[in-house]
Amino acid sequence: MDQDPLPPDVARSLDLFVREAQAALGEDLVAAILFGSAAEGRLRATSDVNVMLVLASLPPGRLDALREPLRLAHATIRLEAMLVLESELAEAAEAFAVKFADIAVRHRLLAGRDVMAALKPTPAAMRHRLKQILLNFILRTRERYALQSLREEQVPRLLADCAAPLRAAAEILMQLEGRAAASPKEALETLARESGADRWTQALAHLSAARESAVLPSGAGAPAVLALLDLAEALRSRANALPERP
Repeated sequence: MDQDPLPPDVARSLDLFVREAQAALGEDLVAAILFGSAAEGRLRATSDVNVMLVLASLPPGRLDALREPLRLAHATIRLEAMLVLESELAEAAEAFAVKFADIAVRHRLLAGRDVMAALKPTPAAMRHRLKQILLNFILRTRERYALQSLREEQVPRLLADCAAPLRAAAEILMQLEGRAAASPKEALETLARESGADRWTQALAHLSAARESAVLPSGAGAPAVLALLDLAEALRSRANALPERP
């Protein structure tokens, strides 16, 4: 993937964390991998910086030595670290197929060797996880809508939180259909057009606005959330129609 530069302060803190992780973990550190919006060059002020540390083993002393570097990076750049043993990778990729399929496509190697290059969840696991994500999104978003939509100042955050699961699901759905998209955002826009022409165009525009500025036209947020629930149902129907493959 293209290596768009990170903001200088993020790049400095991330480099410091990786160097301190290498010192703390020594030969047990197999790889340090950046994923998520930071790896795409789409970092926003509210974004987390997501890093996966792949380890050969993790003795307690090594984990203790990582505590201060991780606390500092979490405080300064909102760094979130996934610590996974190399022996756990294949099982994790099957259990969390959508996340790991996305990491495999969009990541940056910060240190060590690129263990993601040969890691690919099975289509059956991706299909199963895709259906889980969409159903979980629908159930959780219905509840949050009922709890929060009367307070207009709470709706932009609710709407912004719809982006990650819907975009990830759309990208994986396109992959399972044998197609590719330049980004999860483009995948969602493509499937929305195919499934409903212009039916969800405005809701997707409000979704982007909520993520980028947290500012929406008065009264626009709640209908947008309901429209995205409708879009999720359409994606779920499409996922259920996928052919069964091992």
